[in-house]
Amino acid sequence: MAQRTKALGRAKQPKGGLGESNLAEFERFLKRHPDTQFVDAFISDLCSTIRGKRLPVHEAAKIWQSGVQMPFCLYFLDVTGEDLDPGQRSEARGDPDGSAWPVAGTLQPVPWADVPTAQVLLTMPDQANQPCRVDPRQMLGDLVARFKKRGLTPMVAVEMEFYLADRKRGGLGEPLPPISPATGLPDTSRQLYSISNLDVYGAFIRDVAAAARAQAIPASTAITENSPGQFEINLHHSPDALLAADHAVLLKRVIREIAKRHGYEATFMAKPFLQQAGSGMHVHCSLLDDKGGNVFDDGSDAGGPVLRQAVAGLAATMGEAMALFAPNLNSYRRYQPGSLVPMAATWGANNRSVAFRIPLSNGKGRRIEHRIAGADANPHLVVAGILAGMLHGIEGKLTPPPISTGDVSQQRDAKLPFDWMTALDRMAKAKILPDYLGADYLALYVDAKRAEAEKFQRRISPQEYDWYL
Repeated sequence: MAQRTKALGRAKQPKGGLGESNLAEFERFLKRHPDTQFVDAFISDLCSTIRGKRLPVHEAAKIWQSGVQMPFCLYFLDVTGEDLDPGQRSEARGDPDGSAWPVAGTLQPVPWADVPTAQVLLTMPDQANQPCRVDPRQMLGDLVARFKKRGLTPMVAVEMEFYLADRKRGGLGEPLPPISPATGLPDTSRQLYSISNLDVYGAFIRDVAAAARAQAIPASTAITENSPGQFEINLHHSPDALLAADHAVLLKRVIREIAKRHGYEATFMAKPFLQQAGSGMHVHCSLLDDKGGNVFDDGSDAGGPVLRQAVAGLAATMGEAMALFAPNLNSYRRYQPGSLVPMAATWGANNRSVAFRIPLSNGKGRRIEHRIAGADANPHLVVAGILAGMLHGIEGKLTPPPISTGDVSQQRDAKLPFDWMTALDRMAKAKILPDYLGADYLALYVDAKRAEAEKFQRRISPQEYDWYL
């Protein structure tokens, strides 16, 4: 133990500090897990891809002592892992490094690893002589701090929908339904909330739950969704919005890795099957005052005035934030009328067809369920976009649109961007979000995603050969 962690002493925290994220956490972990051989230190990038370094345990103390030096570009690589130098922010500047630091409480064992391994999530705070912030986690942290100044604490929970698919692909590279453990044939079941289907995939569900417990990820309810191989796993509410988003990132990693162990591929693609349900990321938010009371509650089904102001802000920023909630070309295939995916800035009580749903709950649990984002989005950016909208509505004391009743998912608001390029153009011209997320970061996001779109357009699809050859 002493040999593993001696040398440089306590961690030297970056300016601004990262709380208790120091060498003592690593020392305590090694006492509990003395057989650990490696430590994976990683960040979650703009596309929510995990990127980082694997260190032998005898060198891992430096993660806490001096941080992990990694190129800034890791945060804005495209979805294929290529640095497209968006806005000349990486290669044109010599591809500079920054120092990333451990997030306190995220050092956990890796249950699926072949040899005893640990993992820790990193974050990259502000650094000297750099043009702009790159870590989505930092934007979210700034918003939480703004709420704190108003005596408010966001309470957040994330629900993740995903598909299990066969490890084999179809002739065009398309995903195929998983092989059912019950029949040995491609799954065709479409039994929503089926307990029997949960039993069929029981080994996978149990292993996900066990891995989540081992990593202190508060995974909760599991359900089968509308389509073969589609599931939803919920996370508990947390009064720490950063931690809630961290949990969503880490749960995605757990699901993908456990799926491999069971011979499946797990995908969070928003619309992997055109004729089946898409996969969303639903985020539940409420606000607590400095005494722990829920300021959204006034005893009514629709909630109090602060809740209505928050809804109004979400409606006002929906268009500007769409590129965060739907980050790629496929994301927009999920927005189809009549599919219980919101097509307008609607809200209402106990109504799944609206964008901002007020679920059935007692007063303490009164909250907004934000139903716009796809499962393919970055959880930190989604939560940041939601909190930005809520804060905008509260600060401006805005009034929401009328409450919607019945199925309003057929109502498409022509003023909202429901294609990728239009959404990026809308973000590039945003008037509200820059005050909450920072103009520099929004410009980086737009540049990175436009570069990804241009790269996509340079590829010839199988459909082009089928139609035009």
